[in-house]
Amino acid sequence: MFRERLPVREAIERIRRAEIRKVGHEILSIWKAAGRVLAEDITSPCDVPPVDRSAVDGYAVVAEDTFGASPNSPIQLKVSRDSVGRGEAVRVSTGSPLPDGANAVVMVEYTKVVGDYIEVYKPVTPFENVCRRGEDVKKGETVLKKGEVLQPQDIGILASIGKKEVKVVRRPEVAVICTGDELVEVGEGEGVVNSNGPMICSFLTEMGCRPVYMGIVRDEFDEIARAISEGSRYDAVVVTGGSSVGERDLVPDVVKKLGKLIFHGVAIKPGMPTGFGIVNGKPVLMLPGFPVACLVSFILFFPEIMAKLTGTKVVARKGCRVTARLSGRIPSSPGVRTFARVKIDGDRAEPVRISGSGILSSTVKCEGIVVVPEEREGFEEGELVEVMLIRDMVERVG
Repeated sequence: MFRERLPVREAIERIRRAEIRKVGHEILSIWKAAGRVLAEDITSPCDVPPVDRSAVDGYAVVAEDTFGASPNSPIQLKVSRDSVGRGEAVRVSTGSPLPDGANAVVMVEYTKVVGDYIEVYKPVTPFENVCRRGEDVKKGETVLKKGEVLQPQDIGILASIGKKEVKVVRRPEVAVICTGDELVEVGEGEGVVNSNGPMICSFLTEMGCRPVYMGIVRDEFDEIARAISEGSRYDAVVVTGGSSVGERDLVPDVVKKLGKLIFHGVAIKPGMPTGFGIVNGKPVLMLPGFPVACLVSFILFFPEIMAKLTGTKVVARKGCRVTARLSGRIPSSPGVRTFARVKIDGDRAEPVRISGSGILSSTVKCEGIVVVPEEREGFEEGELVEVMLIRDMVERVG
């Protein structure tokens, strides 16, 4: 039996309370900083825009000179080259500085050139069609806060305030160890192909980490201890397999001997053998060997570790959850949080009837996971549920 079967909330709380060393910082060009975690507050050294600018193509004018203009009673203004005096106008383009003396811009669509004059057919109010100085960003304003994951639009604002480089959190280096006497690497002979290694490394890369794959380790206490000790040179360790309660499931005992075992056994299905500990100040996430259980536990718990390493909040990726109506019943046992695989078809979620935690193809055939909470005995057909997407959804046309 497991040492415990923690509720998911308690397991997550134990990770959050654990003392985990944060990773360091590095300076990057803004051209390479998208997707990275900001390690400093960003305060603007200037106003954006730095001067009043035209928001349209047209003529800069004194707004009061256009009052009363209409298609039937246009107002004539003399075209000037530089500054604008009363009764004058200067041709401007979108984004160009507002000439001295002007306080508004008439869109070119509401004007007509007549010799050295323009006719204005529509009045403008003061500062109409003008981007005021500091309207976008004011000097001294904090535009981005430490801990934010930089999005493309954030890179744009950094460029607009003249920031060429930015301090970001270093990518966490995560050691990945796969245990099991039965395992072989893909293409290297007969046995159970190690699918967890490339799968977890791919997840880590997608999350912004640098995976360090340490290969397959046999089910020997000393070998596992040596691998985890070596892996603890990096920022975190992920171990797959060897976390259940069989004779050869040695990983929790190794972690307990090398450091501190914080929990082993969580009330989830699949993924009950999941464990977590600390070795040499580094977090060690112990995942089940069955691929689906491995995937579910990783998705559930590693983002919490990532948040501790980088000093960020645990945030959902854009578009990672959708709402759908079940086209079939999902059973579950009370007291256990169940993760059921579903296919998405429009606004419907169809349960995938393959339930084994070793059937990895079921995660390829489905697009998402429905989480059944501990207090529910499943969901009924027709219920509206939230689906956590585990595959990118691509709309197919034609």
